[in-house]
Amino acid sequence: MLLSEVVNLIDNVELLNEGSFSSLGLAVSKCDEDLLSFIESEKYTKGLGKNIKCLITTRELGEKLKDSYGILISENPRMDYFKLHNKLSTMEDYKRKDFDTVIGENCEISNLASISKKNVKIGNNVKIEEFVVIRENTVIGDNSIIRAGVVIGGEGYEYKRVDGIIMNVNHCGGVIIGNNVEIQYNACIDKALYSWDNTIIGDYSKLDNLVHIEHGVKIGKRCLIASRTTFGGRTVIGDDSWVGLGAIISNGLTLGNKVSISLGSVVTKNLEDGTKVSGNFAIKHDKFIDFIKSIR
Repeated sequence: MLLSEVVNLIDNVELLNEGSFSSLGLAVSKCDEDLLSFIESEKYTKGLGKNIKCLITTRELGEKLKDSYGILISENPRMDYFKLHNKLSTMEDYKRKDFDTVIGENCEISNLASISKKNVKIGNNVKIEEFVVIRENTVIGDNSIIRAGVVIGGEGYEYKRVDGIIMNVNHCGGVIIGNNVEIQYNACIDKALYSWDNTIIGDYSKLDNLVHIEHGVKIGKRCLIASRTTFGGRTVIGDDSWVGLGAIISNGLTLGNKVSISLGSVVTKNLEDGTKVSGNFAIKHDKFIDFIKSIR
């Protein structure tokens, strides 16, 4: 898709340098797409991924970057980026291709479950209980169990203040639930924002009651996520990790393999493999225990 083909989809943007892209994504997005992103400050130029081919940016930055990227000039790059995303999300060439829902063999699905008639793929030996809602662009692997009241593939929480209103940002990604996953009662798993992206729950992972997984989150294999945990959008947690009751994980974080997050923790920073954290805001568990002992 050429910038000159989309420049008229939103008001008050100007083509400075032609470029082509296949989808939209944040400057730090990791995918195989050629992306159009946005940037509002020069300090973020060093963090642009190799797959960023085009940018919506200010005139000053555009003049500096035009030899390396396709450029659209805007007075408000962030807002115009999301306006463009909403426009593109309604176009057939940008959205995922439709297919009839496919359900595998030996599945046990309650008559009271609601499953979209298109763009859902359910594997073999899957159990889906009453009042489950499964939206479009969802894949569920073999031998998985979805308990009553779970919602999979709903719209994520992404809004922008623009022109005196709060604008909803459309979600056109998906959800992938792995093999042998169990999702307990009334959990909610939002679909990803971009058409190329998925919220992912890895094989053999188990989610407790009332867990909320926001858009684009990636949960590794064999993870245990306890009740009322919330994962902010785009966070990635590795394999064999544990998250305790009521933990809150901020958005956009990278958490390693075999991470342990104690109950009630509020995690705001990346964690390396094998790290154990506690507290609000969460710090290394041993340091937290030493602090608690020091104030007794």
